[in-house]
Amino acid sequence: MGLEGCGCEVNNPIIFCDFDGTVTKKDNIVSIMKQFAPPEWEMWKDQVLSRSVSIQEGVGNMFRLLPTSRKQEITKFVLENSEIREGFSEFVQYTKKQQIPLYIVSGGMDFFVRPILAPFDSIAGVFCNQADFLGETIQIQWPHPCDQTCTNQNCGCCKPAIIRQLSNAKTHAIVIGDSVTDLEAAKISHTVIARDYLAEKCGELSIPFQPFDTFYDCIDILEKLQISSQTKGVGK
Repeated sequence: MGLEGCGCEVNNPIIFCDFDGTVTKKDNIVSIMKQFAPPEWEMWKDQVLSRSVSIQEGVGNMFRLLPTSRKQEITKFVLENSEIREGFSEFVQYTKKQQIPLYIVSGGMDFFVRPILAPFDSIAGVFCNQADFLGETIQIQWPHPCDQTCTNQNCGCCKPAIIRQLSNAKTHAIVIGDSVTDLEAAKISHTVIARDYLAEKCGELSIPFQPFDTFYDCIDILEKLQISSQTKGVGK
């Protein structure tokens, strides 16, 4: 752990990148709630950030405040208002050229995560939650639950479990993120590239990290890792 920016050779890198607030400039769930939810959504948001309730409970209860009758309006709003962070397209091309597997691991919802990522066809895989619009209010399904090793439990989309699923003892896990959903993943990764809440928490917990603002910064950080050309892309 803590090898980021050290100038040492890195073998078998694999990238686990957050979506909301990382690939996109803003957190899409927060944007949706500000636009469509009653005021009590903020209580759940604050409890998630303070870690007094689980991500699964808090986010699930936020979406239950939204009627499914507004599905088209909500979907149109989020797809039209999402902005991709600068350099992401170049970052995806860089990982493809360097043969580094890039996985998007998101606490967001399929109805906006997948359409926004559709143009980027070289991404190795996308993990996110699923929104059910069949009832009166939006219900969230959690297809990527915590494994037996997860100490957090009820992560929603459990990023540490996905990292363990796709990595092995020979891989170098790189986490890129910004929020509370990335904190447990950062604790078990080798390199952390962080901004906003995640950067603050890494600082508080003495988790080594590299700060970023754009994905051009992420490319620069990966360049400094001196990734081995003989072994990159292995390790799934």
